[in-house]
Amino acid sequence: MSIFEQNLGRTPANYVPLSPVSFLTRTAGIYPNRVAVIHGARRYTYAQFADRARRLASSLARAGVGKGDTVAIMAPNTPEMLEAHYAVPMLGAVLCCINTRLDAGAIGFILRHSEAKVVLTDREFAKVMAPALAEAATNPLVVDIDDILAPPGALIGAIEYEAFLQAGDPTHPVRLPEDEWQAIALNYTSGTTGNPKGVVAHHRGAYLNACANALAFGLSPRSVYLWTLPMFHCNGWTYTWAVTLAGGTHVCLRRVEPALIFAAIAEEAVTHMCGAPVVLSMLIHAPAEARRAFPQSVCIATGGAAPPSTVIAGMEAMGFAVTHLYGLTETYGPSTVCLWQPGIDDLPMDEKSAFMARQGVATPMIEEVAVMNPATMAVMPADGVSMGELMIRGNTVMKGYLKNPAATEEAFAGGWFHSGDLAVKHPDGYVEIKDRAKDVIISGGENISSLEVEEVLYKHPDIMEAAVVARPDDKWGETPQAFVTLKPGSAGVTAADIIAFCRAHMAHYKIPRHVTFGPLPKTSTGKIQKFELRERARGN
Repeated sequence: MSIFEQNLGRTPANYVPLSPVSFLTRTAGIYPNRVAVIHGARRYTYAQFADRARRLASSLARAGVGKGDTVAIMAPNTPEMLEAHYAVPMLGAVLCCINTRLDAGAIGFILRHSEAKVVLTDREFAKVMAPALAEAATNPLVVDIDDILAPPGALIGAIEYEAFLQAGDPTHPVRLPEDEWQAIALNYTSGTTGNPKGVVAHHRGAYLNACANALAFGLSPRSVYLWTLPMFHCNGWTYTWAVTLAGGTHVCLRRVEPALIFAAIAEEAVTHMCGAPVVLSMLIHAPAEARRAFPQSVCIATGGAAPPSTVIAGMEAMGFAVTHLYGLTETYGPSTVCLWQPGIDDLPMDEKSAFMARQGVATPMIEEVAVMNPATMAVMPADGVSMGELMIRGNTVMKGYLKNPAATEEAFAGGWFHSGDLAVKHPDGYVEIKDRAKDVIISGGENISSLEVEEVLYKHPDIMEAAVVARPDDKWGETPQAFVTLKPGSAGVTAADIIAFCRAHMAHYKIPRHVTFGPLPKTSTGKIQKFELRERARGN
């Protein structure tokens, strides 16, 4: 009898569904007295963290929350957000973290579309949540989070969070899902037109992506992780679970401000943090009075648009070790990482920064990342020149879009997840995104990468932030338009100065013909809103 003919099935001894819920149970057992969470003067251990998560799960269960129900939360980076990441999936329910910068209409849509049964809401957002709840008209149980560090705000719910939690049972059982493919989280994309899409994540993907992050980012029991990345964004790129898996300490931060970040790094001995490139730029340009010295090297992972080489160099000069990640809500956050290679540290800074700005290679739990022709699904040559769409497949790709089978089918066409990003693959196997498909500028039949033009702009000594989009042109079809934010004290710089600088550093057809000065519009996660800039460039 061959091995395939034997009846070797799954049993409790050889199969346990993968779920990040198990990380808290494990770490609380190994490090019960280790400080798990810091929030201002509040500090509690992993034993207390597990106790609070069980109490919250118990109270939610008593409120009628069960398998498949949605629990929404509207809060900044606070302990309550962390607790919800364990208590809700412990019940087999689905956690829906809401972007704190959305308007009432968008939040109302999310509450209605997700069919949220319970809503946990921080008092800071009462002014937007009250009309959002009225807009949703679904009558969920509303629980107020009355954080002592929150600015003034009304309590609009039926009960306050601490009272709700303390009424729960600290011995409430920790249940893993019956099926690891079961939904664990629902994250809404920040759609530029129409309603956002609900991305459904599963326990298996959350578990594996958290493991990949802990491994790729070097997390350990000695790690102290500062929460500058919003926990509502892809569940904090799954670091809400990864830090706990490693036995590290979560340092919560309600507001992303340079003085608060530097203070936390110095006072709490922070070792790791994540953030969009705008956070890096914010730290580089922080005034002297906001800065604090710290002896340790801080590992900082950044995603979104590639950080300009000048930003990477500036961060390293301040004592930060930059890791560049790439991912999407549909891939639980990070799906590629620009891994260190021998000899990189010996390169001149310009070459080193250029390498580090690549999106890199697949994270440990992603099966495959490829650059493909979306029309033929043929793999493009790894020559650093041939451009195609970046595609991903593996266990850390979403289940699909909630109640949107057409969008799900389109995203998974040909057996791959289509990212919508245009990229090349270098001979060493590292991928580099050249642009979003919608951001490529086609001028006189020539493709211009907006990222390439932005990289040059960031090298200008007076530019703090830059973004480039297409501007309609009667002759060329489109030409690049630059939107820039100048550094303090650089008010005398003119559009002609910027154009002349670009002329000296790139092919003439790529040079921005128009330059607009002022602050750049950004999403809640710090990404520049190019769709708004495109509207401005069109004169709308």
